[in-house]
Amino acid sequence: MTKKLYIKTYGCQMNVYDSERMAEVMAPEGYALVETPEAADVVVLNTCHIREKAAEKVYSDIGRLKVLRDERLRGERAGGDLVLAVGGCVGQAEGAEIMQRAPAVDMVFGPQTYHRLPKMVIAARDARALHGKARVIDTEFPAEEKFDHLPSPRGSGGPAAFLTIQEGCDKFCTFCVVPYTRGAEFSRPVEKIVAEAEKLAAVGVVELTLLGQNVNAYHGVGLDGGDWSLARLMARLGEVPGIARIRYTTSHPRDMGDDLIAAHGELAACMPYLHLPVQSGSDRVLAAMNRGHTAESYRDIIARLRALRPDLAVSSDFIVGFPGETDDDFEATMQLIRDVGFSQAYSFKYSPRPGTPASDMADQVPEEVKDARLQALQTLLFEQQKAFNVASVGQVMAVLLERVGRFEGQLIGRSPYMQAVNVDCGAAAADVIGRIAMVEILSGEPHSLKGRLATDQAA
Repeated sequence: MTKKLYIKTYGCQMNVYDSERMAEVMAPEGYALVETPEAADVVVLNTCHIREKAAEKVYSDIGRLKVLRDERLRGERAGGDLVLAVGGCVGQAEGAEIMQRAPAVDMVFGPQTYHRLPKMVIAARDARALHGKARVIDTEFPAEEKFDHLPSPRGSGGPAAFLTIQEGCDKFCTFCVVPYTRGAEFSRPVEKIVAEAEKLAAVGVVELTLLGQNVNAYHGVGLDGGDWSLARLMARLGEVPGIARIRYTTSHPRDMGDDLIAAHGELAACMPYLHLPVQSGSDRVLAAMNRGHTAESYRDIIARLRALRPDLAVSSDFIVGFPGETDDDFEATMQLIRDVGFSQAYSFKYSPRPGTPASDMADQVPEEVKDARLQALQTLLFEQQKAFNVASVGQVMAVLLERVGRFEGQLIGRSPYMQAVNVDCGAAAADVIGRIAMVEILSGEPHSLKGRLATDQAA
């Protein structure tokens, strides 16, 4: 491979998966991944539009990359011409504005068109040769299914991998841009998902995380021609030789059907961990968010799951300061957190997203109120996460040992409950990396566990 590709990934696991597939699309064209933009011929910024000021962060990176390209053109830095591309959800949402505001950008493309990345790069280079500049935009929602045009996965380089099974969302929560940047819900056929899982297993993957913007709304064409649910798909993937663990994210409370709840108690491969965003504990706020569930229905889902799987660890997302949120609404969220108990969670201040209904709502909450509420909420969540980790001390867990740690003989892995575990493996490190090993937990820190290989290695 003589050409170099650098991809910076922002945001969610879906973008991580997409970046891996972009690299696989470019590999047949002779592109190898590099660790820095300074070494690259093509730079892709694979963007996310969910977080606050997401676009501004992208423009800041574009500014630094323009300096790099100008230095190359003046001969002050080694390397030829640099193609700069903005992909992902910011590209989808703001393609024309990016081209107008950032002339250094050669290409903009959305998350549904990256299978055409090699052709876009060629078009950009041709346009620059003819006109002195390249302006390629591809932000359509193409009729062809992009997964049909992607090469077979080469593997993630480790024992855990992401596998996209569903894209898009039809929920239209009033704060969210996903339906506008990823499009309507689409579920991949079971046959193609199983084939990808088998190829990943063949290169050493033992844990799959199934991805989708609304993953538990999955309803793909099954092997029998019928409509398969996520639960049925997971049961089939659990039969793939080598696949020992299955997770899924991100899910929605409205789509936690009876069969999926039952799967947490029935499928050995289904890990005892669930990321189920609730966003608020106030029914009034949930209605304004167009979430389609209540705080009580969320509590009921968790209670049913824990009746089948008492050790289930639950993670969630929270938004504080949504328009119109009162002190009573916020207290309802705090009470839900106390009632459910979370092993970890993600929490954010509400920030308007242009084009979403919530951005035009009255009663926007003052920033100082958002700040105070977020601090109180995160303090409670931190206490719960720390308590969950401390309660793990003394247990012997099956830990997937994924990569080398900072110290001699140390490996880093994940517990069944999605905790990061630093494991002292000693001389056995080289033999157990990439495997599921029994680990005795010695201490629980706020964000991770520490352990050592247990004497009994029967996982």
